[in-house]
Parts: sequence; structure tokens; C-alpha cells
Amino acid sequence: MNKRHITSAISQTFGKFANKEFSPWFQSIVNNSYVKLMGLDMSEFQAPHTYKSLNALFTRHLVKKREFSLDAEDFISPCDSLISETGTITEDYALQIKGMRYKCADFIGSEFSDEEKAIVSDGVFINHYLSPKDYHRYHIPTNLKVLKAVHIPGKFYPVNMPSLKKRLNLFIENERVVILCEATNGKRFYMVLVSALNVGVMQVAFEPRIQTNAEATRPQTYTFENLFLDKGEDFGCFEMGSTIIILAEKDMLETSVHAGENVKFGQTIAKIK
Repeated sequence: MNKRHITSAISQTFGKFANKEFSPWFQSIVNNSYVKLMGLDMSEFQAPHTYKSLNALFTRHLVKKREFSLDAEDFISPCDSLISETGTITEDYALQIKGMRYKCADFIGSEFSDEEKAIVSDGVFINHYLSPKDYHRYHIPTNLKVLKAVHIPGKFYPVNMPSLKKRLNLFIENERVVILCEATNGKRFYMVLVSALNVGVMQVAFEPRIQTNAEATRPQTYTFENLFLDKGEDFGCFEMGSTIIILAEKDMLETSVHAGENVKFGQTIAKIK
């Protein structure tokens, strides 16, 4: 990809507005209006008027840490989200949404070897859709080792349910960060952050060189030798709602969630076999 898409410019423009710190009285109006318009539940966060920009509100931290299972076999949700689809990867295809499938090898990208992409053959996928009203930070779902991360520039199409139903290969067209992980039992899985319209930035705390919706026009690869992260650890956020997709090795996860179900970060969504 050598040319940036119009959706990138739209997202960058929105990002400038969201990052602007207005005078306290006006910022309070902006923040409170957004909370009411989108129906945000602020019971676990600071009052809306305390955030100095709309983006600070988007990327808000929990006031009190959530509790979650520390059992090694419990795989937790990395975020607050809607499970838009989940199931088995069949002949290298996963579902974007019912009736709309995509090829996992294309989604994972050309910067991964055929052997690396084959890891998820006959495995499972879990799609997490974060709406604009959701808590936008994401967390580590199980104790793991990060092996590789690839930033793949792309478009910024909306990833809401209507868009998923009408645009084939939306996940493959959109900008994404593909993270290859290894659980403590040696099984591997991908955690993929997918951009969306008005998502100016996808932060990746363990690799600050990843700059999304920026100047990069070709995939950038980052490899790691001894990068271990703990379950529940905050490793970044979307600056607006978007999608996280889990692609797991065969016989790694026994899922306990279904399409259409709302989940919270920290909720056990699968058992590690």
C-alpha cells in the first residue's frame, strides 16, 4: 500500500478535535454531551468533566481495578465489548459476521511465514467489537510471551454491525496490529487490533515504535525475545471504539461465549486446555 485512504484523513481530523483541550466550561459541555449521547456508564470512572479532552475521556482508566480469575486455565476477555462472532476456523476461514467470511492467512498478513499462519488451522476465533460507548482500554487475556508484532497500514472503514454485514473482507482492508503470543502451556494465538473510522490511534504500550494512522504505508515488523506480560495487564487502548480478534491454535481454547453476548474485561470467556 503506497497511498493513504480518505478514511485516514477523516480519522486524523476527528483525532485533532478529540485531542484538543478546550476551556474547562466548554470541555465539560463536550464531555457530558458525549456521555449522554452515547449512553456511557461512568460508574467505574471519574466524572466526565474532569477529563481535559474528549480523547482523555475515550481512553479513561478504571478508578478501581477489576477482579478476575487468576487460575491459569481461565482465559479472560481483553476488553469490554460485544462478541460479534465466534466459532471454529474452517479451511483457513473465519467469520467477520454470520454469512461474511475472510481468509485468516490474508488477515494475519504477509509478514508472517506460512508456518506461523498455519498455527491457527482448525482453531477458534473470537471477535470483540468495542462500540463508542465502551471502555476503550485493552488488557492481556492470559499470562503470555509476545513473540512478534506487525503493524499493517490500511483503511479505516467503520466496524459496526451494519458495516460488517455489507463490506466483504473489511477486517483485511482496515489497518491493524497483529500480535503473535505464546501462552504458558506453549500454545500460540494471535491477538489482532483492528482500526475503525475515527480511531486515530491504536496504542501498544510494549512497543511505542508502532504509530498507527501515521506516515507508515508498508507493514512494519517487531520481534521480541523475552517479553512476558501478565494476565490483566493494560497494554494500550483505542482512541474510539474498534475491534479485537483472537485467533487461537487448535485445541487451545474451549470458549464459553456466544455471538451477540456482551462481555466485560476480566470476565472468563474460555478455558485453556
